[in-house]
Amino acid sequence: MPSTPFLQPHHAPDGVRDRFARALVKFMRFFADAFFAKRYGHRAVVLETVAAVPGMVGGALQHLRALRRMTSDRGWIRILIDEAENERMHLMTFIEIAQPSRLERLLILLVQGAFFNFFFLLYLLSPATAHRIVGYLEEEAVVSYTEYLAGVDDGTYANVAAPRIAIEYWQLAPDARLRDVILVIRLDEAKHRDVNHEFANELTSSHA
Repeated sequence: MPSTPFLQPHHAPDGVRDRFARALVKFMRFFADAFFAKRYGHRAVVLETVAAVPGMVGGALQHLRALRRMTSDRGWIRILIDEAENERMHLMTFIEIAQPSRLERLLILLVQGAFFNFFFLLYLLSPATAHRIVGYLEEEAVVSYTEYLAGVDDGTYANVAAPRIAIEYWQLAPDARLRDVILVIRLDEAKHRDVNHEFANELTSSHA
């Protein structure tokens, strides 16, 4: 597959917080790989429920911060809430494609509950670290969807018809397939990666 610039690693760890964020994401990736192996559709169902948490938490806390300080949010609230909604649509799409099992639905409840509380406390303590973690999570998401796409292209996974919810949300062609869905979702994840790394950079520089 030809190299595409936005698929390249985006942010080299710089400092203790970055290294912690990167190590945590690699730790999470290890367990995702061990549990789901190459079942990318099912992996997406579980991980997108987690991916939809940071935007909602960050948006809410940025909203409260702007109210307390009576200052502008610099547009961050809308960006983060839109990110959460976009990730939710990823989930709704892959529910149609993968049809999660009862075990996976239980895992969703446990993982989302644990991650929400962890991320909420982390964002209170260090928003820069929280955004850096999301940036690295999105880097891994781009890698996973690239691997999923390769599997569709080589016939490992059936290139099934795109769910109607995906066709309507991303305004795809009526005859769009799974490959088309993966491409637009991968692009979404790359955008979220870039935004969260930039937010982390801004927060780090403002406290330097």
